[in-house]
Amino acid sequence: MTRRRWLVGGIGAVATIAGAGVAWWRVNSRPEQADIWSLRFPKPGGGEILLSERRGKPLLLNFWATWCPPCVEEMPLLVRFQREHRSAGWQVLGLAVDREKPVQEFVAAKGIDFPVALAGSEGLSLSRSLGNAPGGLPFSIAFGRNGTVLAQKVGAVDAGILMSWARLPT
Repeated sequence: MTRRRWLVGGIGAVATIAGAGVAWWRVNSRPEQADIWSLRFPKPGGGEILLSERRGKPLLLNFWATWCPPCVEEMPLLVRFQREHRSAGWQVLGLAVDREKPVQEFVAAKGIDFPVALAGSEGLSLSRSLGNAPGGLPFSIAFGRNGTVLAQKVGAVDAGILMSWARLPT
């Protein structure tokens, strides 16, 4: 009986140490979060978007692509969110993980009236640094006025999610 207790106790101790090690690794291996306000992106058709110009207001940043069906499906919700919550200070910025020409054509055809910038393939790395561990699209992240992350979602947002984000203290 004593031998069995030692064996069970030893296995328990090893499992505890392994669990603590995994937890430590997860906390300490997260990528550095980008300084959101220092970022700049080219606009389709020319020019540049500086996120520093958006500091001081809540920001909904959406990573998307024209070839991503859920991204395309959620666009009307993002347009509506921008229109309905602009007066409360909310800004929406679309970061296209895509090429310039398809983005230009999509924005024109769908009447996207919030700013869209080109993040290209580097956009996936940026989205990962902001908490999108799987690197999936679409990825939306809400920032407060000071740049703190308020909420994030991998996959398409819905009207309920956006409404809850609009009520967050910014």
